[in-house]
Order: sequence, then structure tokens, then C-alpha cells
Amino acid sequence: MTAPWLTLIGIGEDGLAGLVPAACAALDRAEVIFGGQRHLALAGIGPRGRTWPVPFDTAPVLACRPRPTVVLASGDPFWHGVGGTLSPHLSPDEWVSHPGLSTFQLAANRLGWRLEEVQCLGLHAAPFARLRTILGGEVRAICLLRDGQAPVELAAWLCANGFGPARMTILEALGGPRERIRITTAATFDIGDIAAPVAAAVAVTGQRGLPRCAGLPETAFAHDGQITKSPIRAITLSALAPCPGDHLWDIGAGSGSVSVEFCLAGGRATAIEARPDRVLNIRRNAADFGIEHRMIIVEGTAPGALAALAAPDAVFVGGGCDADLLDMLWARIAPGTRLVVNAVTIETEMLLAQWHAERGGTLLRLDVAEAAPLGRMRGWLASRPVVQWRVCR
Repeated sequence: MTAPWLTLIGIGEDGLAGLVPAACAALDRAEVIFGGQRHLALAGIGPRGRTWPVPFDTAPVLACRPRPTVVLASGDPFWHGVGGTLSPHLSPDEWVSHPGLSTFQLAANRLGWRLEEVQCLGLHAAPFARLRTILGGEVRAICLLRDGQAPVELAAWLCANGFGPARMTILEALGGPRERIRITTAATFDIGDIAAPVAAAVAVTGQRGLPRCAGLPETAFAHDGQITKSPIRAITLSALAPCPGDHLWDIGAGSGSVSVEFCLAGGRATAIEARPDRVLNIRRNAADFGIEHRMIIVEGTAPGALAALAAPDAVFVGGGCDADLLDMLWARIAPGTRLVVNAVTIETEMLLAQWHAERGGTLLRLDVAEAAPLGRMRGWLASRPVVQWRVCR
């Protein structure tokens, strides 16, 4: 093995004083040193310094191979840092990392929070909606933020989503001479003159958040009436059986509610929908639930829209199922893939009965009725029955 040409160094607000000797030695011998302007200033880098290009691109670093090169990052390069972006392009013998204390560690130590019980989020480059699936009950979260205006925007988001009483601790420049910590709530936020780097620690007590079980109410989604109803969706999700990392094809996605809940369970989804107005609803739902990074939205129809998609672990057909689509899916998907089809028409029900007889699986008829006013009393208002075929390819 040759000596690594690339060194990743996590630098804190205390600058060179906080670095281990091996990191300082790497800085001394480096021909080129990359980092943000703040990192380069903290390390006192002169002509050898290179700021990251805008938009961000790692190509200039990789172009330095095999010259001795350093990349400066905040704290731990592999915790919401550039390390995880660079390492897939490198072999193990090309790089070495010297992490510093992360903002998450410093914040937890200032607040006396057990870090293993805290949600740690990098919201400097992600939407605040990522918090929606986390907040509620007795939750603590430490959030890295973009700049001094971001805490104000986060407080407004918390208030708009029912978390006005949440306690917010604003932590600036932790670990250095500019360190400052101030406490408020989202509803009473009045802190000004906030300087980067900044993080916000959010503590929620006794406020109800998003339920973690399948079958969220229809009112939680943007839709035009084309949505899998909550009880049917809960049964459908149980059949799709999402696990972290699983990929779903949601064919005829409608509002995308099944895709959203599949992603909330830790999976990824590709939602295929033909109508542009419904595609807009799917995009809105993905944004509102903070799972845009887990969902691909394809405007089109099957089977054409499926041609370039990555292989699925589960497939849901919520509308527009016919014999040609089932033939294509059965030929295309790999053994072990879970296939779930919901039908509300007699013709599709007959098709599923035939495929169940030939291919096996489970065929269910789901009848749901809800109590509704009937004159001065109440009666049962029945929804259209749904026939569901679930099978493992």
C-alpha cells in the first residue's frame, strides 16, 4: 500500500489548536487544501487554499490525485459532511480521515443531553419538513442550520406545524471564542444577530406528532378524491411490508399516499401517475412529509413509464390494472418481489380471481362501512368494496 494522497480533516472553531499532530503534519505537506472560506481561515491557509466551487462539486479534489491534498470540513467529515460524498470515488488506500468533535457532540455536551437519545439532522441543505416525522411526544433534536436567518425560519415552521411551545436553543460557533448559546421557544422567538456556524436544539414535550402506524387519515394528504382510503391503505401497506431501503413501484399513484407511507416506513418509492394535476398533488405530499429525497415521481402510464426504473422490492397497482400490465409485471419483476393489486371494478376483480387461481397468493375482499347520519338516527354508509390480490413473485 502507498501512503494516502488525500487527508480529510475535521476542524473546529478552535482552529489549529484542536487538531491532532497527524492532521497538522498533513496540512504542512499538502500541495492543495480545499475547504469553505471559514475552514481555510480557521487553519490560516494561504495560497495553497481552494474554496469549494459553486455549485458544489468534488471533481477538483479528485483531479488532484495523486498530489498530497487536504480537505477541511466541520467537525466529523462523515457526519453530514463531505467525507461521505468523496469516499465512494476513492479506494480505501487513497485517503485517511482525522475527525474533530462534531457540532452534535458539542451541543449535546453543552445541554446535558444523551446523544444516543437525540435526533441529529443536517438541515443546512435539507427542508425543515424532515422534522415532521420526528417531532412529537418527548423528542429532542439537534439541527445543523444554513445561516443566521435559518433559526428564524425554523421557528416559523415549527409554529405553522403546531409546535409553537417547543423550546429552541440556538448554539453559535460552538467550541471557539465566538461561542454563544441562547434559549427561547418557537412561539416567542425574538433572537437576533445570529452568526454562522449555527445549530438549533429543539425540545418538544407532550405535543402530538405524526402517528407512526400505517393508514394516516385522508385529510393529511393533498388529493382530489383519488386516494386509497385510510383503512384500505393500512391493509395495503401491511401487504407491501416495507423495510428500510426497499423500493416500491406505485402504479396509478393518485395522490401518492401509499408511496408516502412506504417512504415513512424507511423505504423508497417511485410513484407513476398519468394526470398532471395529480402529479402536482404527489409532489406536494412528498414535500409536506419531508420525503422528497426518498421518492421519484414519474408522469406517465405503465408499462411505458416503467422501462427505465430501478428494480422494485414491492409493486402496488392501485388503478388501471389489466391483463397486459400483469403479464408485463410478472415477466419483469424478480422472484421474491411482493405484488399487491387493488381492484374496485367487476372486470378487474374477475382478472385477479383468474390470476389468483393460476399463480396463488391471497385474494381478499375488503368491505368498509362508516356510521353516518340517517334522518334522526345513524346508518352504515358503505364504501365500494375492494378486492386485493397479494402474491410473492
